[in-house]
Amino acid sequence: MDTVSLTVDRRGELWARLAQVNDPELDEPVTEMGFVERAEVLQSGSVEVDFRLPTYWCSPNFAFLMLDGIREALDALTWAPAYTIRLHDHMFAEEINRGIAAGKSFSLIFDELSGDHDVETLRITFRMKAFKRRQEAVLLGLRRQGLTDREILSMDLSSLDTARVGGEETEVQKVRYREAVMQRWPGRRGGDPAFVTWEGETIPSEALGAYLAGLRTLRINMEFNGALCRGLKTTRYKEMDVVDGEPTLVDFILDRVPPRECASRPARNLRR
Repeated sequence: MDTVSLTVDRRGELWARLAQVNDPELDEPVTEMGFVERAEVLQSGSVEVDFRLPTYWCSPNFAFLMLDGIREALDALTWAPAYTIRLHDHMFAEEINRGIAAGKSFSLIFDELSGDHDVETLRITFRMKAFKRRQEAVLLGLRRQGLTDREILSMDLSSLDTARVGGEETEVQKVRYREAVMQRWPGRRGGDPAFVTWEGETIPSEALGAYLAGLRTLRINMEFNGALCRGLKTTRYKEMDVVDGEPTLVDFILDRVPPRECASRPARNLRR
């Protein structure tokens, strides 16, 4: 393989790995959110990533979780490159970048910055929110396919794997929900129930409506925060296309917001 083709293949792998890193609060890829300003594979094979959050004062804990996710993504690259990650325009950017350059672990850097905050507890909280948001998408998709609540809640993981849950975005969420289930309970097998609460409790079919109402409240909050984040970044940097009719909180409450495009699509405004 020639050098140009190798670089192209590596760049594709790099962006695919970065697309697996989610904003922990919103459960959306950092690439889709526009947080990855630049990600390049140099001729030497080393990698450089420039990262920027929507506001100067974003929580250092949130920054830690995303930067740590980027580190894990880069560590998973098949050619095991040396890499540099730089955080820009953040109130702790200098301390973070200096700590990284000094070879400190992310955990040590953020233990110094976050004081009494328990980053691992925060991580678990966001995993719980992601689990619930993905679960709601799949449950609603199965309802739209005409399945009864009893049929849905009697499904095991194997039957969920083969079930059609709706359009492309819902199918993506099914895969992501399956990943969240296995992250939560690594020992789960195909014959285990597909749908339980975050605590592992059974959901009675007669209670599914009320259960979904709680998931909907969580989803509205997460989606509104996502729209707010995009708006803040657009206003701050003027880098993304401004779309007329940006959804409001009312739009989310009334389910008037169309699903976002599949997260695996490259975002053209990011590769500059």
